[in-house]
Amino acid sequence: MTKITGDWITRPATQAVCVMLEGAGYQALFVGGCVRNALLGTEVNDIDIATDAHPDQVVALAEKAGLHAIPTGIDHGTVTVVSDHVPHEITTFRKDVETDGRRAVVAFSPRVEDDAHRRDFTMNALYACSDGTVLDPLGGLADLDARRVRFIDDATERLQEDYLRALRFFRFHAWYGDEKAGMDADALAAIAANLDGLETLSRERVGAETLKLLAAPDPAPAVGAMRATGALARLLPGADDRALAPLVHLEGQVGVAPDALRRLAALGGDDLPKRLRLSRQDGKRLTLLREQIGTPAGAAELGYRFGKDTGCDVLLLRSAVLEMTLPDMMQADLTKGAAARFPISATDLMPDVQGPALGAALTKLENLWIASGFTLDKHTLLALK
Repeated sequence: MTKITGDWITRPATQAVCVMLEGAGYQALFVGGCVRNALLGTEVNDIDIATDAHPDQVVALAEKAGLHAIPTGIDHGTVTVVSDHVPHEITTFRKDVETDGRRAVVAFSPRVEDDAHRRDFTMNALYACSDGTVLDPLGGLADLDARRVRFIDDATERLQEDYLRALRFFRFHAWYGDEKAGMDADALAAIAANLDGLETLSRERVGAETLKLLAAPDPAPAVGAMRATGALARLLPGADDRALAPLVHLEGQVGVAPDALRRLAALGGDDLPKRLRLSRQDGKRLTLLREQIGTPAGAAELGYRFGKDTGCDVLLLRSAVLEMTLPDMMQADLTKGAAARFPISATDLMPDVQGPALGAALTKLENLWIASGFTLDKHTLLALK
């Protein structure tokens, strides 16, 4: 008998939610990511609970127990119950009645087996009782032990229920799969045969999944498989993954953490901020990184103009995309540039210089100062104006 443990499962706030359901004769089964991650020994962030209680019953029980119930997705059977500031997403066992590739019409079910069969991958159809005892209705434990990402039942049927599962397949492989064992052949064949469905997905959903994929420790093999199936070209037209593996290697060499936007900049593609519905801040950063890859600015200048971290991103991307070696003394030059302060301001040149000429003069002096390695002082620069 397999059991999971962890502070998250034994804390009073979470056990109070289980008691709320079980005390009324209903099941309270942890499900999905919290069970998977607990079995893998990784951090558990979100707590999902599956139950045979209907949403209105969950709300009534929460109110009776003095807990806060939020109808976050009540039409689909989901109520978030907050216990001691900890949210627990409680969803009634469901089975699909009708799907169109983006959303499903569901019916409530009293059977955990029905609930398991409507999920995407076997490793996500693992449940655990309130005492941690694991329930495995579909053989997900064996797949999780083997780090094998496998669709439940028929891969084509699972994809046609929700085409986003194609992208989730690559994301889950990047995070949890065994790279040496390769990817499930049935899944890859089903994805390649259902590419048209990817174009029906909302840009927000594709953007969120893409960033989660690229944040994995090494997403390069999964993205390579996306290219091989044709999914990359459908989802990110114009993208090229050749620089991704070198970038991941360089990140490890320099000792920087994985960064989804940095890696997205390495992939490139047509109008990525709009296509992936990136936030304004992320869109601006991505555009800056892409623009700076081909510039001649050195490490010190990049550090001065954009800060040490962004300068490092540009140099890593430049090395990976343009197949260049990283510059000597890169970190020292980035630090030096980031700390430099241009000694001239507009008021130093006025009133002798004004209007458009003022901006041109400041730019000229700033470029001279950068070229000097930030050594020219104010007096010398003013003499050069």
